[in-house]
Amino acid sequence: MLKELPPIKDPNVLVGINTGDDCAVYRIAEDLAIIQTVDYFTPIVDDPYDYGSIAVANALSDVYAMGAKPLFALNVIGFHSRGMPLGILTEMMRGGGDKAREAGVSIIGGHTIDDKEPKYGLAVTGVINPDDVILNSTAKAGDVLFLTKPLGIGILTTGIKRGTVTAAAIARGVEVMAKLNRDASLAMVAVGVNACTDITGYGLLGHLGEMTRGSGVGARIHARAVPVMQPARDLIDSDLNAVPTGTKNNLDFVSAFVNFDPGITRAERLMLADAQTSGGLLISCPPEKADQLEQALRDADSIIAARIGVMEAEDDTGRIDVVP
Repeated sequence: MLKELPPIKDPNVLVGINTGDDCAVYRIAEDLAIIQTVDYFTPIVDDPYDYGSIAVANALSDVYAMGAKPLFALNVIGFHSRGMPLGILTEMMRGGGDKAREAGVSIIGGHTIDDKEPKYGLAVTGVINPDDVILNSTAKAGDVLFLTKPLGIGILTTGIKRGTVTAAAIARGVEVMAKLNRDASLAMVAVGVNACTDITGYGLLGHLGEMTRGSGVGARIHARAVPVMQPARDLIDSDLNAVPTGTKNNLDFVSAFVNFDPGITRAERLMLADAQTSGGLLISCPPEKADQLEQALRDADSIIAARIGVMEAEDDTGRIDVVP
């Protein structure tokens, strides 16, 4: 569909839609560019405060993935004012506002429409030096791949909707989703990495595929090195029907460029394709800096600093091999 849109000819557009990157980047001076993103979604947890907090962390993540500093944001809200208590909207915005303040970001306006299903997120504006933008399309063969949050959010939130998870599991899911990627971003910027993206709706394999195809390299992922939230693992191990439709669609999509070792189970394949909300950063790091990055992420109190694979030789197809 995007191919049908008019081509972008403005030379100041440094990052547009061509590589499916996390934000748009527009140069306004030799040493300054604006970076922007917009993201919003329907509730994935029952508590409106937690929902608002997660939605804001998720929106800010795109800016962090490109190594930039978010400055301010606008609320994007859908709410059924005649069909739901306004206190729910207040709590959504309070949760979002508190998370934005934690990030040092001001929410200075926004837009609301009447909608029977609540929706919340942000349009975020930040700044970066054009020379410092971290793209998803500049990974190099030999790079070590790091992940900074565990997988399984899509499966866990489906369990929340079905009432099949414990309160402790819900609390852990909220903790992971609401965790800002800010400090992990600052760590990778300080070390110097080749590429990054954040893991959201397309799952680990989908977003890695954007990275490999954009960079013209292949990748090898060690499935059992990829961290997974234990409650999500328990759900999928007991019932493959616990998997959301979006995750199943993701797995179907990535089959065109992912080769699975026969020893990788159906449950493991689905987990690697699980649609995430406010997932971690996927960082492509030069091998000589891998130890430094791992330590920097740990010092930054990243949830995890997992080495999950490597980028391989140049490959125009962006092939990904998944091994045990």
